[in-house]
Amino acid sequence: MTVVGIVAEFNPFHNGHRWLLEEARSKLQPEAVICVMSGPFVQRGEPAICDKWARTRMALAGGVDVVIELPFCFAARSAYYFAFGALLTLQAAGATHVVFGSESGNLCSLNKVAALLAHETTAYQQRLKSELARGLSYPAARASAVKYILHDNSPEMSSLLSGANNILGIEYLRIIKELGLKLSPVTYARRGADYHDIEVSELASATAIRRCIYRGALNRLSPALPEASLTILQEEIKAGRAPIPVDGLELAILNQLRLATRERLQNVYEITEGLENRLLLAARQSGTLPALRNAIKSKRYNMTRVNRMLLYSLFSVSKNQMALFDQVGPQYIRLLGFSAQGRKFLQNVKNNSVLPVLSTGSHIAKLIKTAPEHIRSHMLLLDIKASDVSSLLAPDPGQRQAGQDFLRRVIKLGPGQADGF
Repeated sequence: MTVVGIVAEFNPFHNGHRWLLEEARSKLQPEAVICVMSGPFVQRGEPAICDKWARTRMALAGGVDVVIELPFCFAARSAYYFAFGALLTLQAAGATHVVFGSESGNLCSLNKVAALLAHETTAYQQRLKSELARGLSYPAARASAVKYILHDNSPEMSSLLSGANNILGIEYLRIIKELGLKLSPVTYARRGADYHDIEVSELASATAIRRCIYRGALNRLSPALPEASLTILQEEIKAGRAPIPVDGLELAILNQLRLATRERLQNVYEITEGLENRLLLAARQSGTLPALRNAIKSKRYNMTRVNRMLLYSLFSVSKNQMALFDQVGPQYIRLLGFSAQGRKFLQNVKNNSVLPVLSTGSHIAKLIKTAPEHIRSHMLLLDIKASDVSSLLAPDPGQRQAGQDFLRRVIKLGPGQADGF
């Protein structure tokens, strides 16, 4: 049995996502396609443009059979930990393959780099340390060290190590090797615009699409989005639930930093090397979130890392807490939606998965009540906190109710009841 697993943010679900699904279905003929999707916040440390239930609806309409939420503690992380949480979830949910797009489309080349990173040599570690000491950011230092060890400074290798999808694909392959996962990787050469391209076309980048949404130019998006995605977006905007502003947490972040102590910030995940002093000073001098980011950003700490750092501080995610999450991995399968075909497949997941499947608010409440001090409950409570905070960013104040993880039902496409599958 072939079960395709895909990792995505669907921010929002666009034609590039649909093309990847069509390629996977056409070439692998899977029994089901399951997707592990980021929840309220994406890997860049920003809120998603609309909530996870709307994006689940888009995914199901676009051909996904099962949508599972990636816990916040892995979703808003660097590529390695994002891949770590997502692939462990896919394997627990019964995926046999992981399919991803890459700028390269060459699994052999990606595997070559992944093998080096999965089994770091002393020479590689020393070179990496040397590059970091020069003040390079971690991604730049790692790319330089990889090229040095592989004796390959070609434009092809540079491209391999700079493409956003290549980088994530390398981490998928690395995790499979490091953990010995039983997932067969498949990559297809990514089509369409570059990630940062802002032109709208049939295969426009998510960046270009979000830019149009924020500018209220949905009429320009017909070529770039499947009809269902555009309709759902229009419904969410009309209901006052979207678009979620990227800088909507500006005052909350500035406020908590101005009230923070040096000791509290020292315990926050990824705040190291005396960076707490820089954050405290920047918060006192900055009146906007962009100004705050720019005051913290440096050659060593790029904007994405700064965004995530601010998010960890807002949610008080400690170094010790994150270390525990990484030690145990994902602790549940948080079901967001399924198709008619997905409903059949989910019976196998429910019967065979080593992780509990959470499909209702009562499931979530029971898990927390039964073992409130278990690491699983702490992981889940962080997801709930992320949803509650994200809901405050809805344009309509009437849509900002907390506790939506307990109130919203699993999205179903086709016949069958959501509760209990």
